[in-house]
Amino acid sequence: MAPKNQDKSQHGKVVAENRKARFNYEIVDTFETGLVLTGTEVKSLREGKANIAESYANEEGGEMWLINSYVPEYLQANRFNHETRRRRKILLKAREIARLGQAVQRDGMTLVPLKIYFNDKGRAKLQLALAKGKKLHDKRETQKERDWNRQKSRLLRDRG
Repeated sequence: MAPKNQDKSQHGKVVAENRKARFNYEIVDTFETGLVLTGTEVKSLREGKANIAESYANEEGGEMWLINSYVPEYLQANRFNHETRRRRKILLKAREIARLGQAVQRDGMTLVPLKIYFNDKGRAKLQLALAKGKKLHDKRETQKERDWNRQKSRLLRDRG
């Protein structure tokens, strides 16, 4: 039986989640990718204190990079620690990198990380989304729909 404080989803233990991404962006496609991490980063991720709320992915020189993600220092690492906001390489096939890079340049899309989690084998994975930014009126529409669904469920619950 898993401890209660672990967040088990369909992917495994979720370490960091970008909850605002689905509000600010219209998700077109998602990808499961790997990350190149140092040992202290993995240990720090296992403690579950990472933040990807303000991060994004970018293609440079045929490689994909995760930029501005925050992984705190591992306290027991002493002087062998990592930089907290360093660029981290994303592992994708060359064809996928080229396709995503073209979508970002040509269509004005954005690569947004949705969550970092550990899969069943214990590997750190990143769920990356190809997304299109929402306009202000789309965000208002999303908020109205969410409020209406919440109110509707309250009414149904109160009636029986």
